[in-house]
Amino acid sequence: MSTLELTERIRQRAARIAVIGQGYVGLPLAIEFARAGFTVAGLDTDLDRVGVLNAGRSYTPDVSSADLATVLEAGRYEATADGAVLEHSDVVIICVPTPLRKSKDPDISFVVAAAEQVAAGFRPGQLVVLESTSYPGTTEELLLPMFEARGARVGVNFFLAFSPERIDPANTAFKVRDIAKIVGGVTPDCTRLAALLYRQIVGTVTEVSSAKVAELAKLYENVFRNVNIALANEFALMCRRLEVNSREVIEAAATKPFGFLPFYPGPGIGGHCIAVDPFYLAWKMRQNGYEARFIRLADEINRAMPEHVVDLTIEALNQQRRCLNGARILALGVAYKRGVGDTRESPALEVLARFHEHGADVSYADPHVPSVLLDGTVLKAVGATDGNVADADCVVILTDHPEFDYARIVDVAKLVVDARNATWGLATPPGRVVRL
Repeated sequence: MSTLELTERIRQRAARIAVIGQGYVGLPLAIEFARAGFTVAGLDTDLDRVGVLNAGRSYTPDVSSADLATVLEAGRYEATADGAVLEHSDVVIICVPTPLRKSKDPDISFVVAAAEQVAAGFRPGQLVVLESTSYPGTTEELLLPMFEARGARVGVNFFLAFSPERIDPANTAFKVRDIAKIVGGVTPDCTRLAALLYRQIVGTVTEVSSAKVAELAKLYENVFRNVNIALANEFALMCRRLEVNSREVIEAAATKPFGFLPFYPGPGIGGHCIAVDPFYLAWKMRQNGYEARFIRLADEINRAMPEHVVDLTIEALNQQRRCLNGARILALGVAYKRGVGDTRESPALEVLARFHEHGADVSYADPHVPSVLLDGTVLKAVGATDGNVADADCVVILTDHPEFDYARIVDVAKLVVDARNATWGLATPPGRVVRL
């Protein structure tokens, strides 16, 4: 297929698209292309997930089962585990996980496996886009040689680009179609084709000069958030020593209409991006003989926050002549953020583990997470009922899910440690609520 043919197929929305990975990034993207009229194959290695999706049941808050059912019935979307669909696809978009190893070095094994699979079935005229966050240089240094080894000539009979995912799970204000895309190709034609593709579903597409610029843009977005969250966390520690509520100070500063962006403290950082992405950049810079000092310092501060929450709880219990050892602790929320069931890198899990190490009797409530593994034992969620709240020696708010009735919890609980400022603005009896 020629460049002109692929261009026309994209414009007419006749191009066949395969999205590798049907997780929190790949599924919303695939459904959005299907809603726009493209025929989309959602490729995933999880057979259970494939079956659930083809039955019309969505597992993520970012895609409704109704929308999924609509594109399934129209024949514009199908989930599959059969890699043969790649050979018949005009466009392949890679949306697979990029976690960290225990050493905090990048684990790009999922990207490598996906790219090798695509390259093995490469046919002339394909556009391949990597959306998975990775270190700068991944697209050109890792993916491109795989295709060139099979006779692909980039910008001539093969087109390769990077366009970072920007999904914010459970954010109802910003869906795929609402979030501006960045596109950087290996050649100008690669950039142009990838930008044309995304303009079919997104209002604003920014073209940058290279794939490496696009890769760095995504990393910088999350380094920015990581560093500023660390600043907010350290500021909370300072305010506590000054006997001032940090939330009040931050909200006062946020009244300035320019030059300030509010970030708020919490029990640590977690999730798929902020806790992971900065280390992809730090790792790459170490390969270039440079130490990313802000990233290292932010990590030190953020990693210390779970222990700080434990210390706050110990101090609060001591004020009531109790100790953590043997205390009944009810944690509210174990997901990394409100409104989702994602526990990846969640600081709440570390807090629970520390409570357990100190001899506490730990339980948790989370409407989105039915069970977690705590020190090798499966812990099942309980309800945030009046009885469970009243029975606890201390209720610790680790994730500010909207389902929790915080006013009622404050009324019923003996003691509350609020690591998310979820009780901000509520009238609280003296000594009963301790905020981060």
